[in-house]
Amino acid sequence: MTETPTSTPTSSPASTGDLTSALRAAGVVDVDDSTLARALYSTDASLYRVPPQVVVRPRDRDELLATLAVARETGTPLTMRGAGTSIAGNAVGPGIVVDTTKHLHRVLAIDPEARTAVVEPGTVHADLQRAAAPHGLRFGPDPSTHPRCTIGGMIGNNACGSRALGYGRTADNVLGLDVAFGTGEVWSGGPSPVVDALGGVVDADLAHVRTHFGRFTRQVSGYSLEHLLPENGRSVEKFLAGSEGTLGVLLGATVRLVDDRVTRHLLVLGYPTMVDAAEAVPALLAVGPLVACEGLDARIVDLVRAGGGSVPDLPRGGGWLFVEYTDAGLEQALVAAGSALEHRVVTDAREAAALWRIREDGAGLAARSLGRPAYSGWEDAAVPPERLAAWLRDFDELLGAHDLQGVPYGHFGDGCVHVRIDFDFTDRQSDPDAGRRRFREFLLACAEKLREHGGSLSGEHGDGRARSELLSVMYDAESLRLFGAVKAVCDPQNVLNPGVLVDPDPIDAHLRPARPRREPRTALRLLHDGGSLGDAVHRCTGVGKCVAPQVTGQGSGVMCPSWQATRDEKDSTRGRSRVLQEALDGTLVGGLGDPAVAGALDLCLACKGCASDCPTGVDMATYKSEALHQRYDGEGSTERRPRSHRLLGRLPTWAALAAPVAPVVNASLKVPAFARLARATAGVDQRRSLPGFQRRTLRRSATTARLPETPDVWVWADSFTDHFLPGSGHAAIRVLESAGLSVRVIAEDACCGLTWITTGQLTEAKRIAARTAATLAPYVASGVPVLGVEPSCTATLRSDLVELSDDPRAVEVAGGVLTFAELVARLDAERPGGLPLPDLTGVEVVAQPHCHQHAVMGWDADQRLLERLGATVTRVPGCCGLAGNFGMEKGHYEVSVAVAETHLLPTVRAHPDAVVLADGMSCKVQLDDLADVPAMHLAELLASRLSG
Repeated sequence: MTETPTSTPTSSPASTGDLTSALRAAGVVDVDDSTLARALYSTDASLYRVPPQVVVRPRDRDELLATLAVARETGTPLTMRGAGTSIAGNAVGPGIVVDTTKHLHRVLAIDPEARTAVVEPGTVHADLQRAAAPHGLRFGPDPSTHPRCTIGGMIGNNACGSRALGYGRTADNVLGLDVAFGTGEVWSGGPSPVVDALGGVVDADLAHVRTHFGRFTRQVSGYSLEHLLPENGRSVEKFLAGSEGTLGVLLGATVRLVDDRVTRHLLVLGYPTMVDAAEAVPALLAVGPLVACEGLDARIVDLVRAGGGSVPDLPRGGGWLFVEYTDAGLEQALVAAGSALEHRVVTDAREAAALWRIREDGAGLAARSLGRPAYSGWEDAAVPPERLAAWLRDFDELLGAHDLQGVPYGHFGDGCVHVRIDFDFTDRQSDPDAGRRRFREFLLACAEKLREHGGSLSGEHGDGRARSELLSVMYDAESLRLFGAVKAVCDPQNVLNPGVLVDPDPIDAHLRPARPRREPRTALRLLHDGGSLGDAVHRCTGVGKCVAPQVTGQGSGVMCPSWQATRDEKDSTRGRSRVLQEALDGTLVGGLGDPAVAGALDLCLACKGCASDCPTGVDMATYKSEALHQRYDGEGSTERRPRSHRLLGRLPTWAALAAPVAPVVNASLKVPAFARLARATAGVDQRRSLPGFQRRTLRRSATTARLPETPDVWVWADSFTDHFLPGSGHAAIRVLESAGLSVRVIAEDACCGLTWITTGQLTEAKRIAARTAATLAPYVASGVPVLGVEPSCTATLRSDLVELSDDPRAVEVAGGVLTFAELVARLDAERPGGLPLPDLTGVEVVAQPHCHQHAVMGWDADQRLLERLGATVTRVPGCCGLAGNFGMEKGHYEVSVAVAETHLLPTVRAHPDAVVLADGMSCKVQLDDLADVPAMHLAELLASRLSG
């Protein structure tokens, strides 16, 4: 079925203003040519940066067709984006970038009997899986980015994933496409002028196509012309899979589903090196049908362990093969064929899921596993599996010859190797061309060597800007002529993703890491990036884990709360990183004071979730603090801080001043008119309650002491516990004293400076940090454990304190203040027979871990303690949505509520009889404000269950 083009193509490139007007006149509503949008979409997960003129988010099929028509009429390049997780640079372009994830993301139909699904191009892979699961079905291919990649993007790149051995490539699972060719013709099957012309191109050179294409399953580079052969049924659907949006615009797809009601077994085999692992692959493949055979380097696992992550037991070795199969009878034969140092059959589903999660995070983890940042670029070359070990040996020699290192992993059963390489772009200031030259020389050498092994430049991600120029090394002149011929048939104007595959851009053009940067004099000591804010924001590789929707019951991540609420790219960790990169090293965004930076950071909750959840360790809370500092206090800054910074950002100061007259202040705040005035003055949303101040603070109502007294436990009175929630501190003291321990509250004032940090008042925060480090260091050094009650403040000591102060005592304090659960676990282990703790058998708990605790200390100690005492625990993923001053500020209320509605509030409603635990003050306030639910600190729960 075809449709006649409705526009007459011309070739007159339009200005941005004219292009935007033309799109809107054509009925396209969501068109954005702002600096912010152009920065957000200037790059994907690759090394390439190409700012678009406009970003279009079509609401329906007609708007997508209208966008193509305007591109043809004006001669403007059009690039389809998918999820923006491409590592080849095939999702960035200079004209119109089309994002279908916002509106065109529906699963339109599931046919359980036919085992098919009909989807829109922006449908997220994980959403399709959830729709198919009730029928016992799944979409077979599963790339590591499956929680966020789109089916349209998978079709564009012919994505495969870990289980391609069992389920095939995306091309093998596409049954029908609804596509608009670059000619304007819309096709959804059957004969058509474009289809007939494609058949003619192949028929004129049948012998060449039969001998040069489809030689092995992962030959993805170039156009897959073998699918157009008559003996292969002239499958245009399969041919278009992997064409990277250069031939047509995908409007919809019908895909095959497979039976998921099978038991998959996991065998892990350990080897001395990854080459040794590769040597074993052919023998394993000969045993029988496998679902997956994945390689994983030990350096990636070591990085997870170093970051405090949990790694299930693995066999001895420097690298592993994860072999998955459905026939349990294959186990012994696989073990014998594998000839590994050691092996382990993983039977626990949670352990298996944890191992696969590490493998899925491989790209991000590998980027930080070497001495300097590692990049994509030569990312997913593939060879016939029997050539894999030889290729890895040669590849390792190439790395050494160019003074580079790489961490290989990937789809070893398919001969496809992923690798992140530490390309050196460090002389970008003195010689901006040096890094590009080195990059180009290495890729050319790799392509030449790969040809000797009969390999493919790409095994699943497409060629994009990273490899298209190298196609002339992999293919002969006749193959390249055929590529040009099919491009001319489908897209004669060359408006669809130009510079990719045919008439390609140079591989070293538009390289993002090679661009010079403008580094500000930072207030924070960015310990993990050599003090460079530019290097810090470039930690983001774009893999997009931050734009993966969280599903209750599936993990306990936090990142990224505002994106979970808005689903807008500007509110993702990735989007914010891109804008900050542009501000520091681009010509698009004019420094950290640019309105685009403010727009990107406005809805960042500074939750720190990304610091632990992002595979590359992006810490947007820290970058936001630095950016706010530069905006308001940096060199040449004249902008005045908002009132909320001056009031909410200095809350501990006002709380200390209010304490002596707390009853009067609290009574005044209950007068509606005065409360409205107080909120307006502080920049607080009028729908928010105002917390009451305590006259009898923790330090006034508990037994305090100073050194040289040495009790069994010191309690640090952070500002929130001291002035607002002293009950949490008293509960902790009661639990500890009931065990016969002597407990004293530190009499001295020691604020962590959190509210100054989150509002970017870093000059004052540094002064506070220095004083606090000096105050608490002797208590930590005394050998007596120091308890931190409020998790956000404890996390600030653990992380921000050492970035604010170069005093060695700050490091001692960071490592010496414990959470309540950590302290109880330590004391319980040290005392013969353990501590006398209450029995929580039969107690149902819904727990909202504070985001800072999740990111910095972790919540595992709390969960272990609760479960050991007999409680049934439901751990809420995500953020409560208040996040200190964020949810209080005017302009943030709606998003704050939306964040709470992603997980916290639905979980609380689903467990009406549960005890709700929330150690953090923000979480308690949010629950009280939005659900009228009282929440307890862990110490309060234990104290309430003490006998007597």
